[in-house]
Amino acid sequence: QVGLVESGGGLVQPGGSLKLSCVGSGQTLGNYRITWFRQPPGKEREFVATITTAGIQTYYADSVKGRFTISRDNAKNTVSLQMNSLKPEDTAVYYCARYFRGTATLVQAYDFWGQGTQVTVSS
Repeated sequence: QVGLVESGGGLVQPGGSLKLSCVGSGQTLGNYRITWFRQPPGKEREFVATITTAGIQTYYADSVKGRFTISRDNAKNTVSLQMNSLKPEDTAVYYCARYFRGTATLVQAYDFWGQGTQVTVSS
């Protein structure tokens, strides 16, 4: 069965770090652009970071630039999101998604989504 599975979320204090992972099942993630989105409580899902198939190009939302790093290990069929200097406003459910077509920062451009992993930044 084709799917994406996120892991690595949790509760962390402001200034802390977490590393999220997205693993592909029944598919080769290396064939696709993969993107992380997040959905803060009571808000719409928003773009966080994206990485091209070979990992050569990455692009970040301004709100996370310089703090988050997206990477991929195609041999392990995994895309990761290293999150440093976390802030309370980073609290959200984080999703990875497989690109289909269209503008890569928009939710509508993706055809497969993981179930999400909760990240809570609080003291």
